[in-house]
Amino acid sequence: MNDAIAAARRAYAEELLFTTHMRSPALLAAFASVPRERFLGPGPWRVRSDWDFAAGYWTTADADPRHVYHDVLIALDESLGLNNGRPALWAFLLDRLNIAPNESVIHLGCGAGYYTAILAELVGPRGRVTALDIHQEIAAKARRALSGYDQVAVEHADGAKAFLTPADVIVASAGATHPLPGWLAVLKVGGRLLFPMTPTQGHGGMLLIQRLGEQELSARFLCGAAFYEFSGARDPEISARLTAAIARDRGAGVKSLRCDAHAEDETCWLHGEGWCLSRTPLPEGSAA
Repeated sequence: MNDAIAAARRAYAEELLFTTHMRSPALLAAFASVPRERFLGPGPWRVRSDWDFAAGYWTTADADPRHVYHDVLIALDESLGLNNGRPALWAFLLDRLNIAPNESVIHLGCGAGYYTAILAELVGPRGRVTALDIHQEIAAKARRALSGYDQVAVEHADGAKAFLTPADVIVASAGATHPLPGWLAVLKVGGRLLFPMTPTQGHGGMLLIQRLGEQELSARFLCGAAFYEFSGARDPEISARLTAAIARDRGAGVKSLRCDAHAEDETCWLHGEGWCLSRTPLPEGSAA
């Protein structure tokens, strides 16, 4: 059975390689090696597919771990709507982050820790991953499942308020209406922030921000997204304006993030207090 599970895991990783046009051999190896079932609890599992999303969750036939090696959501807490997210989405996104060995990563809303383990594989034993989740029981499960990774620390904490140390990469797995100043403040030069920028209802997008210099931050949406809400990172007024902005161009106009004080003008895709997603690209030659 162990050989059959390992074969299923390798085939799953190869399918993710193909469907997401994955470029990173290290990411492929991570998906081929990390046991997803360790982070889900005992089967049978409750599963949800995009193909019949309105029908809700269904239950796998038995507890065979090979069932989890498909591109589906798997419930962590069905009553809360918390899931282990779609592997293809996260394979696509993590591939675009270009995470390197020895980097420091903060994973906000880590859930049961499966994608935290993928991040740990990417940074290697000399890197660092700090994983936070606001749900105490889920954070405890993640801590147990990740106990074999010395480079990972799991905290039961609110990622919107917690004290964060400087990081090369910040990944949020819950939807915020805007980038929080605390996240931007700890992002190193060259660092990347990825989070679902989502309104209260409907779809938003996965926003990638990169700090190219002390004051220069590029920004672009990678794909559409709908996520569980990030407690403490929601603003109803911003949500309404975000919905209108997404309806205009699905985020295609976003080129940079401005944190300087300025009056809202035609270059502002979405203007907020202390931040602004801008249509203005950064000058050529901005240093990474």
